This record gives sequence, C-alpha cells and structure tokens, in this order.
Amino acid sequence: MRTSPFLTYARAWLPGRTTVDMRERLRAVCGAAIGLLVTAVLCRWLAEPLGSSVWLIAPLGASAVLVFAVPASPLAQPWSVIGGNTLSAMVGIASVSWIPDPALSAAVAVAAAIGVMFFARCLHPPGGAAALLAVLTHTTHFSSALFPFFTNSLLLVLAGVAYNSLTGRRYPHVQVAQPPRTDARFSQADIDAVLARYNQVLDISRDDLESLIQQTELESYKRRLGTLHCGDIMSRDPVSVEFGTPLQEAWMLMNQRRIKALPVTDRTRRVVGIVTQADFFRQLDLEHHEGIAGRLRDLIRATRTVVSNKPEVVGQIMTRQVRVASADRPVVDLVPLFSEGGHHHIPIIDHEKRLTGMITQSDFVRALYRAVRPEN
Repeated sequence: MRTSPFLTYARAWLPGRTTVDMRERLRAVCGAAIGLLVTAVLCRWLAEPLGSSVWLIAPLGASAVLVFAVPASPLAQPWSVIGGNTLSAMVGIASVSWIPDPALSAAVAVAAAIGVMFFARCLHPPGGAAALLAVLTHTTHFSSALFPFFTNSLLLVLAGVAYNSLTGRRYPHVQVAQPPRTDARFSQADIDAVLARYNQVLDISRDDLESLIQQTELESYKRRLGTLHCGDIMSRDPVSVEFGTPLQEAWMLMNQRRIKALPVTDRTRRVVGIVTQADFFRQLDLEHHEGIAGRLRDLIRATRTVVSNKPEVVGQIMTRQVRVASADRPVVDLVPLFSEGGHHHIPIIDHEKRLTGMITQSDFVRALYRAVRPEN
C-alpha cells in the first residue's frame, strides 16, 4: 500500500523515536541541572566585584542541552561552546554599535555570527542566540563578551568535563581515527566522497559515523549468521582415523577423499587429535626440496622390523590440541577461529562429545557468502 505524498510530508513534522534509555535521560537531566547551578553560583559571586548586573545569559540553557545531553556532538565540544558563544556575542555587540535599526541589526548579527563560527570552526547553535541577545539588550561594551558570555561558557564546559567523565561519557569527545581496515566493505575515502556529495552539516563526527556504519555492518552479519548453527553447514559423517592407524593408510585416505585433515578418534568416536598434511610434511626436512617425494614415501612406508627410528602411526605425528565445536553452536562463534586462530578444520561433536561432522574453511566461507549476499 502506497503512502500519499501529503501523509509522508505530514509525518516529517512528527518527532522521531528516542533511542536512549531512561538512565541516559536522567544522566543528561541531572548534568544540566548541576552544570547550570555551578555556573550560576560562581558567576553571581563574580558579578559584584566586576560591577556587572548580568551574570547569566539565556543561551547557556541551550548550550547545557548540548554539553550534557549530546556530549559526542561536534556542536557540543569545548571550543564550539566557548568560541561559538563568545565570538557570536562580539558580533552582536559590533552589530548594535554599527547598525541603528534593531531589526536589521538582529538579522545581520545572527547571520554574521553563523559565518564567523563556520570560519573559526566553532559552530554552536546557541551562538546565534548569543548574538541576538546582545542586540536585544543593546549591549555596546565589548567587555560583556568576556563576562558573562565567555565566563559562563567556560564554567559550563568545565562542569561538563567533570560530570560527563564521572558518568562514563567521553568529553571532550576526542576523535580517535581508526586505522584503515583491509577487510572492510567500504573505505574512509568512500565516506569522504559521500559526505562531500551530501554537503550538509551533520551533528555527528566523521569518525563516529564510520564507527557506527562498521558496527551496523557487523550487527547485520551477526543477525544473518546467528540463525545458522554448526550442524547446518558441517560435512556429516567425516572420515576419521584412530591413534594406531598406519601413516600410509591415513595418507591414502586423504588422497582418495581429496581432504587435507583427518580427525583422530578413540574407540568411542571421541576426538583425541587431528592429523593434517602439514603434520606429515613437518616430519620431513623441507629446507632441501630435492627428493621430497622419496622422503615422503619413506616416511609413510611401514617398517617391517620391531624397532623403528621414524613415526609409524597417526598418533605419533598428530596434533593433540584440537579445537572442536558442538553441532548446536552458532556459526558466528567460529569467525575468530578461522580468521585469527589459524584453524582450517574444526571437528564437530554431538551432545555426547562424539565426532559427528567437520567444518572446513570452504564450508565456512560458503555459509558466510550465502548469509551476507544481497537478498532478492
């Protein structure tokens, strides 16, 4: 069912859903109260010796919303608050002094303040209100920019640094540039290109935006892979050998089945190790490539004597420390094993810890591709 353009437009006037919980809302409310109280008390105390009748400016309320409710916003950072309010106040004072008409002076002051904040890289929405306040109160002394505008802003920022840090919010919100990821599906240059085309001020830093996109992508992978379990993608009834299986028999099995690893089990089918082609080659002198085929034949050929100076059975060359996974384990849990742990084969066991399947890197990559490919 298609929505009419009028309803679409009307919905744009409605508020969006707030994604923060009640604890975060209370944190912001208490922070704004504490920050403004500290600023007001200190500035009221300073007003008398400075001979100022005004000790708190109205735009500071809007600044408090940014500092305590959205401390990660570029518009709420210390230089944005202090520079935005102070420079805008100076612009407003200059506008009052040069333009007699209050209406024209107000318009010029706010517009010029926005331009100055863009130039000084301290865009701060309450700065526009600071410029307008200077015009409406007909403030003509530039000392007013120092007190109360600058002093109010500085004290609020200091209160914000203390409160946000104590309540687990990074402020100032220093941008930590992440090193380029070779496995990411997008690059930093891609984000820069999109932002350049968008060409609008965003209330989020570029680094935070990149981090959110990466986390969203990871969450999508987890959602799609989360429904898959090891039992869904494993190769069932894998070929296995026992501790005493001769090396020649194990090597022939791998060649006949075109596999690179064999789980080693005991008589109850419980996994005690794994033997791979790498385990065979590890017994050879690989520094000299000449005659490697002959040395491999000598290794796997059974010795007819009672005493042997070389390995004879699988148990003598197998890897004993083997990672296994249960059939009901989510496939997503295997990501670090294959991507960082250096594993190529993961034996799968049932609830009685008996071998029931095998997952190779190929099985995992195939499942990953099916999970992340675009849905039709």
